[in-house]
Amino acid sequence: MTEMLLSQLTTAAVGGPARHFVEARSEQEIIDAVTAADQAGEKVLIIGGGSNLLVADQGFEGTVVLVASQGIETLSDYACGGTSLRVQAGHNWDELVAYTVEQELSGLEALSGIPGTVGATPVQNVGAYGADVAQTIASVRTWDRQTSSYKTFANADLKFGYRDSLLKQTTQDGSPRYLVLTVDFQLPQGSQSAPIRYAELARQLGVEVGQRADSRLVRQTVLGLRASKGMVLDPQDRDTYSTGSFFTNPIVDQALADALPEKAPRYPASTASGQPLEGKVKLSAAWLIQHAGFEKGFGLEGDSQQIAGGRASLSTKHTLAISNRGGASTADIAAIARAVRQGVEQAYGIRLEAEPVVVGFEL
Repeated sequence: MTEMLLSQLTTAAVGGPARHFVEARSEQEIIDAVTAADQAGEKVLIIGGGSNLLVADQGFEGTVVLVASQGIETLSDYACGGTSLRVQAGHNWDELVAYTVEQELSGLEALSGIPGTVGATPVQNVGAYGADVAQTIASVRTWDRQTSSYKTFANADLKFGYRDSLLKQTTQDGSPRYLVLTVDFQLPQGSQSAPIRYAELARQLGVEVGQRADSRLVRQTVLGLRASKGMVLDPQDRDTYSTGSFFTNPIVDQALADALPEKAPRYPASTASGQPLEGKVKLSAAWLIQHAGFEKGFGLEGDSQQIAGGRASLSTKHTLAISNRGGASTADIAAIARAVRQGVEQAYGIRLEAEPVVVGFEL
C-alpha cells in the first residue's frame, strides 16, 4: 500500500491523499482488498476511472481501491439472439464501445466518449444522447460485502432509473454494499445503430428521431458532439478537467414545468424501461443554469471570479460542466456548484441535484 493523491485518480484533478491505496487488477484482488479493509474497520472508497467523483481536499481517511481488472469475453454469439459479452469491471468504457462497433454489435454507440470504467456504468445507469446502459445490460455480477458472497443481479433486479440503480441506492459516500465484478451485455448484431432517440444527434446524422444510422457514423458523430462541449478528456484542454455533467436534468411535476417560460425545453419523463412517468416532466439543467444568469465560463471574469479565484469555472463550452482551470481545489469546484444551484433555485424554485459522487464534504 502506498499513499496516493485523489487528484491523480480523478478527471477533475482534485482531492487530497488516500491513507491507504490498493490497485486491484483481478476479481480476487478487488475482493481481497475490500475484505481486508472491512476486517480492519477502515472506510473504503472504490474508484474506477474517477470521472464521476469529488473527494475533499483533506483526502480520504481509509482505503481507496482502484478497480483495474481488464477483459472482454464472448459468452454467446447467435444471429437471432444477438451477442452476449461479459466485461471486467475495470475495463475502460469507451474501449468497450469501440470494440462493439468494430464487431458490428449495436446498442452502445451513442454512449461513445464517456470517461470511466465498465463497472461504474450500471451504478449510475450512465447515459447520453437518448441512450443508457439499462437498455443493454443483461446482468451484473457482484460481491456482497454484508454476506461475503457473490450475488448476480438480472436487469430487472437492478431497479434502474434516471441516473439511478439499486447499486447506487446501496452505496454510501463512494462505498458500495455490492462490488461490481463483471457486467454482461446483450447486444443485437448488425452495422446499424439502435434507434436514435436524441433530436440533436438525429439532426447531425440527417435522420428522423426513431430511425437508425450506421453505428460507426453514430460513434464518430457523438465523439464530435462531446468534444465540442468539452466532454472528452483532453490533457491540452482545461475545460475537460471536470466530472462531465455536474447536475442531472431535473424531473418535476407538470405544474412546476408549466410555470417556466414557454421557451424552456421540456421532455417526456420515463422509467428506464421507457414507461411514461405520469404527471412528470424532464427539464434541461443546462437551460435552467444559463437562463438563471450563469453563462459559459462563469467564475473567470468580473465578480464571479471571486467565487473560486478563477481556478474553477463553468466550462467555456457547456454550462453543465464545472472545470478545473488549473490549480483548483475541491472547495473551489464546490463553490461554483453552490452558486449555480442557489441561483437556479432562486430563479425557478428548482433545486438541481449533483451527479458526481461527493466524498468527505457537503455541497
